[in-house]
Amino acid sequence: MNKANYRISILGCGWLGLPLAFFFADQGLEVKGSSTSPNKLEVLKQKGIKAYQIELNPSLNSKFNSDFFNTDILVVNFPPIRRDDIIDWHTQQIESLISAVRKSEISKLIFVSSTSVYADINNEVNELNRETPSKNSGKALRIAEELLGKETGFKSSIIRFGGLIGYDRKPGRFFAGKKSIKNGDAPVNLIHRDDCINIINHIISKNIWGEILNACCPEHPKRKEFYKEAAIIQQFKIPEFEANTEGYKIVSCDKLIKSGYAFLYQNPIDCLKY
Repeated sequence: MNKANYRISILGCGWLGLPLAFFFADQGLEVKGSSTSPNKLEVLKQKGIKAYQIELNPSLNSKFNSDFFNTDILVVNFPPIRRDDIIDWHTQQIESLISAVRKSEISKLIFVSSTSVYADINNEVNELNRETPSKNSGKALRIAEELLGKETGFKSSIIRFGGLIGYDRKPGRFFAGKKSIKNGDAPVNLIHRDDCINIINHIISKNIWGEILNACCPEHPKRKEFYKEAAIIQQFKIPEFEANTEGYKIVSCDKLIKSGYAFLYQNPIDCLKY
């Protein structure tokens, strides 16, 4: 796709979406960003990005500006909200969003999903695994992915990111000073924000549409190794883990690598200073 000709809208300019909007704006693209926060809208405007207040509660707010959907590519980047009816609520959000996209000029969509769609099967998982996830957030995302996959009016690609780290998200504080933490021998599935942004750009620049792609560091150190190292590097009290596994998965990103993507960080331990 010719960068000079395409427009991109980012639904959800939070911890990942905001720097993603900046990334594309810095390339000279027409970027539109949404947020529910007036403060974030001002930050977007200061960067020269068209800002829109878009809410899904669970339907689109009645006074939303439809110009946000006057774009070529839409990046959908908001997680399921933690609530008792998380599955029904998120499903209604996605259904409302799809209805708006159908009425728009959007031809391509990237959906930011999560590796929480995978069950802990104590083995490697790839994009073909269909076991039901244990968490309702994962179940909600599975349904969202399926709804988008059924659409024929636009092409969707789904990125299942591992746990997001980098910058102010310092994993060293997660378990700082805690003792007898279970699942110490379980592998971690994490990814740095810079890789996330580059992967989204990779999908667009390489025209990878209609695909599901896992995205996390190719190497998977044990929890006890990663979080102890994180505490040391980031100057938190070192946690103590039990040497056991209670349930885990190793998320394979071979498909993404075969598409030509080269990770900035092979091992999440390498991310800890950045």
